[in-house]
Amino acid sequence: MRKTRFMEWVDEQIDSDARLASEVSRLLSEMRLEQELVALRERRGLSQREAAKLIHATQPYVAKLESGRIQNLGVATLVKYAHALGGRLTIDIKAKRAARRSLGAGTRPRSARSRGVAAGRKRRKR
Repeated sequence: MRKTRFMEWVDEQIDSDARLASEVSRLLSEMRLEQELVALRERRGLSQREAAKLIHATQPYVAKLESGRIQNLGVATLVKYAHALGGRLTIDIKAKRAARRSLGAGTRPRSARSRGVAAGRKRRKR
């Protein structure tokens, strides 16, 4: 399927603005999480009201949970919801590509202590 001119423009904007790309990536990750919560509940054949009973919550709470409208949602809540629906939560943390490239090939970041020593500063005795 060919992209529309608008979608090509959106891609160009994202490619040219690192902060925008980061925000889009974050929002897409949140949307995927929300979609997976809904899909898990629907695979079990449960309504939001039935899922709410499993976690001792209300249907409106589950609706907010599945739509990403809960502020400061904790991992424990996600684990509880997934477990109640017969699923499990996994978290995958990856380094950003730009962060890896900025170190250079074969370069390892140095600790603050080694930077101070490398800069010729004397270490304090403890």
